[in-house]
Amino acid sequence: MTASLEYKGALRCEALHLQSATTLETDAPTDNRGKGERFSPTDLTCTSLAACLLTTMAIKATDMGIELAGATASVQKQMSTDAPRRIVAVVVNVLLPQLSISDTDKAILESVGRHCPVARSLHPNVDQGISFAWA
Repeated sequence: MTASLEYKGALRCEALHLQSATTLETDAPTDNRGKGERFSPTDLTCTSLAACLLTTMAIKATDMGIELAGATASVQKQMSTDAPRRIVAVVVNVLLPQLSISDTDKAILESVGRHCPVARSLHPNVDQGISFAWA
């Protein structure tokens, strides 16, 4: 088992990561009766895409002898306006540090990011707008 969750009331859940004993709370978004004071479940889905992308790129970069420390990503989520409520698009803008690496190496790392496990797990109808900028 990866996690256990408890509904705390007021549209909030607390998740316990069993291996590390760390916790996080979720809240319903303001456009769906929540207070928006925590990540919503769909926020976490979109944030997971960016975290997975950066992590898999860093794993590949390490294998290539490249350090990606300082790389950042911003995430924007778009929800459907019709029923059923769902994520229709995720925009991830990745800013990578200035590195003296070839365009081929950059292309390899970008491809790894675009094909990370979360990216491959999202429904094909979810538009993934992923962009990379090398400082």
